[in-house]
Amino acid sequence: MESANFSREGRAVIELERDALEQLAQRLDDSFDRACQMLMACSGRIVVSGMGKSGHIGRKIAATLASTGSPAFFVHPGEASHGDLGMILSGDVIVIISHSGETPEILTILPLIKRIGAKLIVLTGSSHSAIGQAADICLDVSVVREACPLNLTPTASTTTALAMGDALAVAILNERGFGATDFGDNHPGGILGRRALIYVRDIMHSQNRMPLVNCGTALPKALVEMSSKGLGMTGVVDKDGKLVGIFTDGDLRRALNQSINLYDALIDEVMTAHPRTTSADALAAETVVVMREGSINGLFAINDAREPIGALNILDLVRAGIF
Repeated sequence: MESANFSREGRAVIELERDALEQLAQRLDDSFDRACQMLMACSGRIVVSGMGKSGHIGRKIAATLASTGSPAFFVHPGEASHGDLGMILSGDVIVIISHSGETPEILTILPLIKRIGAKLIVLTGSSHSAIGQAADICLDVSVVREACPLNLTPTASTTTALAMGDALAVAILNERGFGATDFGDNHPGGILGRRALIYVRDIMHSQNRMPLVNCGTALPKALVEMSSKGLGMTGVVDKDGKLVGIFTDGDLRRALNQSINLYDALIDEVMTAHPRTTSADALAAETVVVMREGSINGLFAINDAREPIGALNILDLVRAGIF
């Protein structure tokens, strides 16, 4: 154990699989385009199947397709020959993963799939295999060798199969125009779903809960407004009600460092003018990016007339499960 260099061995595996992915990218051709077109035109469901490690990869690909707007599910080829083949209809597209292209359980159900009339896309390391030859479209996911030193354990080959599945899913996702709202609709129970479903308007403080003072307000009065609303900031509006500045806890610290007389100062002298803002219709997750990029803890949402209609801070995003 003392002589083992696990980091070196691990790095070699990652580099080998990286090279396999680079070669896969270079091999993409019009068969990939035709596969995407077939999946887009599918009038039924996308049925993914594979044995062993390929089956595990297939389950993930099916899940990715289903969550990104392409109805899909996984069928175990062994169970398919014992009744589950009834789940497949003529309008379906079958995506089979078989590195060897000679998986016995899949060969058993191939004639039945053909009889049903479903289309067949095969991801294989051997396009000349029996399964590869039976495909309507064959996608080459071959590798020079596995990362396993015995060249036996599926490692690099499962990586390329998974990458091909992701490539198919994302390519047709983009073509479908699948957006953040659609993603959120499919993931209502998780953090990803919340990030895609919650808008600024859902968590912002509005009306009387929004901290605001007018230009020319004495700084002590502005501090009272900040404290009463509890957001660590206050907006500053002009005589027309437009947001012209923001004063935050950070601005207060800077004023103290500059030895400004807090009792005599006006808010105009110490506020940050032309602050960054957001829209009530923006995704809350987008607001997180704005805050991180600007190293700021709070934002005001404004309308087209630059009138403040809401305010939120990092704690609001944390409570909403976004940050």
